[in-house]
Amino acid sequence: GRRRWGCFTRRRNGATWGARRRREGSCPRGRPEATRARLLRGHQMLWSSAALYRKAALAAVEVDETLVGGVQRGGKRGRGTSKSVVVIAVEVKDPKGFGRVRMRHVTDAAGASLIPFVCAVVAPGATVRTDGWVGYNDLAKKGYQHERTVLASSDDPAHVSMPGVHRVASLLKRWILGTHQGSVVPAHLQSYLEEFTFRFNRRTSRHRGLVFRRLIEQIVVTGPVTEAEVTFGYDWGRRHDKRS
Repeated sequence: GRRRWGCFTRRRNGATWGARRRREGSCPRGRPEATRARLLRGHQMLWSSAALYRKAALAAVEVDETLVGGVQRGGKRGRGTSKSVVVIAVEVKDPKGFGRVRMRHVTDAAGASLIPFVCAVVAPGATVRTDGWVGYNDLAKKGYQHERTVLASSDDPAHVSMPGVHRVASLLKRWILGTHQGSVVPAHLQSYLEEFTFRFNRRTSRHRGLVFRRLIEQIVVTGPVTEAEVTFGYDWGRRHDKRS
């Protein structure tokens, strides 16, 4: 299912597993002093794991929108265009690199479309980095640490101030142009975004069989898809509401 960043880390390391066994009542055998030493090491491992979880909970997420559509010359540009608006959230790792990504096709770039997306994919308390667009002004009221960068008054270009979303947006458009020959209609756009998200979030997987297994698991828990949904577009809104 869909998980929000910051709730917990998906990494189950040896420290966590060992601490769990000790919390469940498993006690090492041997002399009392050796037992105390082992338990102390177990508590130290537990503390280090807790610090790891807290660090993951404070991970930063970049959020911005991009426009997806055909080649259009002239007319209106930017957030007021008639092209499809896709809002992107990218997990930013410390000190460098990007984690998981989430995308959603929204009707417009108003706060009524952007804020629900952020609340659905990012855990409260996390740091959310955006540009100076007014549609993100209410993030602080939702419990997020909101970092705004007004690009008009910044010395750095947009792809430097917010590298994550711009790189992912570039990869998305290149994938659409290459794999799908640029032929993506708004009714099916969210389905393509879900496919790209699935592929991107597992780009570093070393076990391709597990990726296929995860795909089969999601197929099993997904409800039936009608012919009309295949033809005219699947209603991803109800699936997002169920996962959020």
